[in-house]
Amino acid sequence: MVQLNVLSGKAAGRSITVRRFPFDIGRADQSHLVLDDSGVWNRHFTLEFQPDHGVQISQYPDATLTVNLQPVAAGHSLRNGDVIGLGAVRIQFWLAAASQRSLRARELFVWIMLALVVLTELVLLGRLPH
Repeated sequence: MVQLNVLSGKAAGRSITVRRFPFDIGRADQSHLVLDDSGVWNRHFTLEFQPDHGVQISQYPDATLTVNLQPVAAGHSLRNGDVIGLGAVRIQFWLAAASQRSLRARELFVWIMLALVVLTELVLLGRLPH
């Protein structure tokens, strides 16, 4: 998962977790992340996951885009901490924290099995001849 932190613009302070790709960003209502700031096009750029290259950024025609204040070409691979610039908006690209599934059910099962083993041993010890 990827996390986008909006650093400047009207949505500053907002964090968005990207779970599915491609992920569109722009002014249009159909975009996954809608930004209504100056210099942002209706369809500004897309994030896509490429297994061999990681997350890549591709801007739409006529849209200007920078990564770490450097102009980029289509297919630029993003790194953790990169700052994407589009118009008056700055967005930080970040790898989202991994969420861990709850292990309560497995832990409960192990404790029950351990209790059954101890109980079985006690029953068997009680049946031994004195």
